Amino acid sequence: MKAVVYHTYGSPDVLKIEEVEKPVPKDNELLVRVYATTVTAADSRMRKADPFLVRLINGLTRPKKLTILGMEFAGEIEAVGRDVTVFKKGDRVFGTTTGLDSGAYAEYICIPEKWATGVVAAKPANMNYEKSAAGIVGGLTALHYLRSGSIQSGQKVLIYGASGSVGTYAVQLARYYGADVTAVCGTANLELVKSLGADHVIDYTKEDFTKSGETYDIVFETVGKSSLSGGIRSLGEKGYYLATVHMSLLPIVRGLWTSMTSDRKVIGGVAKERTEDLVFLRELIEAGKIKPVIDRCYPLESIVEAHRYVDEGHKKGNVVITLDHDDND
Repeated sequence: MKAVVYHTYGSPDVLKIEEVEKPVPKDNELLVRVYATTVTAADSRMRKADPFLVRLINGLTRPKKLTILGMEFAGEIEAVGRDVTVFKKGDRVFGTTTGLDSGAYAEYICIPEKWATGVVAAKPANMNYEKSAAGIVGGLTALHYLRSGSIQSGQKVLIYGASGSVGTYAVQLARYYGADVTAVCGTANLELVKSLGADHVIDYTKEDFTKSGETYDIVFETVGKSSLSGGIRSLGEKGYYLATVHMSLLPIVRGLWTSMTSDRKVIGGVAKERTEDLVFLRELIEAGKIKPVIDRCYPLESIVEAHRYVDEGHKKGNVVITLDHDDND
């Protein structure tokens, strides 16, 4: 089968399409024929080995444990192991393969029916494979953080990076929960975030939300580009600062100190992916409450170009990779 493989860290040019052995499902696994996957920021970081921690877990000088990227997928089950009880051949599914269990940049992938580092569920009935694959990680991350911030109806929520994969879902989910949503993004994406339900929009190139004097119950930083100190100052009493990206030592210490010494809480870390949350997102999609945002679609053969575009840092929502199957509907 065809797969996108990388044998060295670096630019998008390290990605090569090669013939590799088709996987065989173990007793507890599903063999999924992949119709669509995506290019996430995490895929890009793994490819570049940035941060350096990637090298510590995947090989110091070259990738060893993980050589096929791809964290999100949608496809059809071609075979199941003998211990599989929920799914059967022919089921259309979507899900995630995270960390060193990635591998969706391939025509086929084997995944456990139940596992600790990813999730799988029946795909939305009203979405094709491309839309089903778009932003699963973003949706699960947004849901995890908003719930961690105890989101409630009537609260004021600010979402920084509202046009990205996490941000586009965060805007919609915050509106679903009844919050008053302020979305922060660049000039080119103002209309997009308005269309997703944002009550107020701020163009970060023209205005610094931390200097407006407004306070919020939740400040959700989805891209790691705003001021941590400013975001914390913008919280009201008992407010939550949610950060998906502030991972260096100083922000971690500042967040812990804030949480320990004030009534404001700073929450970071890795979002936990749960099957029940993926099913919840699917139900919202099928009900028309939320929708994935796709910036561009590329065929698998253009994976280098797709990664190069994501590396520019200006994608809106999600970048999808399609695999050439005639029955992709």
